[in-house]
Formats: sequence, structure tokens, C-alpha cells
Amino acid sequence: MNDLSIRTMRPDEISIAVNWAAAEGWNPGLADDACFAAVDPEGFLIGELDGAPAATVSCVNYSASFAFLGFYIVREDLRGRGYGLRIWDAAIAHAGPRVIGLDGVVAQQQNYRKSGFELAYANARYGGIVAAPDAPQAGIMALAEVPLAAVEAYDATVFPAPRPAFLHAWIGSPGHVGCALMRDGGLVGWGVIRPCRKGCKIGPLVADDRVTAEVVLSALLASVGGGEIFLDVPSINRDAVALAQDLGLVPVFETARMYTGAILPLQLERVFGVTTFELG
Repeated sequence: MNDLSIRTMRPDEISIAVNWAAAEGWNPGLADDACFAAVDPEGFLIGELDGAPAATVSCVNYSASFAFLGFYIVREDLRGRGYGLRIWDAAIAHAGPRVIGLDGVVAQQQNYRKSGFELAYANARYGGIVAAPDAPQAGIMALAEVPLAAVEAYDATVFPAPRPAFLHAWIGSPGHVGCALMRDGGLVGWGVIRPCRKGCKIGPLVADDRVTAEVVLSALLASVGGGEIFLDVPSINRDAVALAQDLGLVPVFETARMYTGAILPLQLERVFGVTTFELG
């Protein structure tokens, strides 16, 4: 194992992790790598053997108190040799004293517990073919037209740390479509849909209540004309689960949202679609 060299990825190398994630069936977005690089470029690590990629991981530091871990992948032909633990330890070290979150595959929960992670709740990916809805309801506007400060303030109620750089990149990324609903001058719901290797993913989808979430969701679906859609929802939000099921979507994948410590209270009843399993 001493021949494994671990270093920070160059921005253009984040695509390696994204491509490996696609090969694992995680179905990343077409523009995810550029958006992810905006958060914490130092948080993407690659392990190399003889100059060739052998393992990847990310642990992006969102703030002085919170980080999120993802893209933990060892090349298939090299698994079981300890390379994963080496690069895992490097990622944890990058986070320092921060509380770390992750969305781990269910089968790895016990391994993550060994590193101090505890289960918070399960996330479920729902997928299926959806018909194009009617024209969006009145009041829907482009998310880019909403002041970013308002989006950041709403996001702060559903995510453990401020992430202005990520939100700016996510909303403005080519191919991403964002919709929002304002009521009485305030933001009550918003979401983003993006093209992926397979179909489109909606994330985030956040709203004050299910009715508002449905309005925003309908506008997002109309923007792409329907088709194959994936929506990741916190299983503890029963309204979100019901919304996915009523749309005709079925569970196709599950993760365990885990943390190494306490985070600020979140309004998970507002989360109808998780932004991304890789960065939270």
C-alpha cells in the first residue's frame, strides 16, 4: 500500500470521480463536476498507483463547522487492498474538527459507524417516466430572477451550512433549469432540474408545504417536457414520499444520511428533493 500516492485533484480531474460514479450507477448530472469544484477545490482527492487513478473521495468543507463526504470509490480491480482506507483517512483529515455528513449506501453503514458516523435518516431515490404536465401555474418565475440572498436564506433552513458559491454555480449551470414560487413577497418554494447520464434529476426541491412543492415540481417537469425523472427524498418526510409515489415514481436506490456529530436543526419537512447525494 505504500505505493499509493494521494493528492488533491486538479479541477479538470473531478470528472474522473464523476465518471466513476456514473459507472457505479449513481447517475450524476452532466455538469456536476464544474458545480462541485466551486465549493472546495482542495476537498477532492485522488489516489494513484504508478500515475494511474486508483481511488477517489471528496470531503468538501462548507464552513468552519461542517463538511460533506462523497465520491468514495476504489477502482474495481483494486478493492480489498486497503487503498480505500488510506484515501478515506486523508479525506477525514481534510475536514479537521468539522462535523461530517455523507449519504452512504446502506450496506456500508456499519463501516461508517466505525469512523464515528451515526444514522440520521434514510434517503430514497424515486424514478420513473413522467408525462409532460400542463403549462406552469401563475406565479412561477425563473429561479435566477430571485435574489440569491433569498435563496441562501431559505437553503439555510434545510442544509447544515451556508453554501453560496455552490448555489450560485448550481442555479446558473448550463442545462440546469430553476423555478421558484413567491407569495406575498417571500420565497415559498424553489427547485432545480438538470440533465443526467440517464434522464433528469430534480434537486433540490424545497417548499413550505406539499401543495407548493407540487406547483414548483410541475413547472420543472414542464420545462423539460416530462420524460425519465429521478427525485431523491428524505424518507422521514412523508409528504415528500407521497408526492413521489403519486407522481408514479418507484424506489430505485437508497442511502443512509449520516453525521459524525450534532448539526443545527433542519426543517426537513420542507425537503421534497435532496440536492445531491455527493455534496448534500
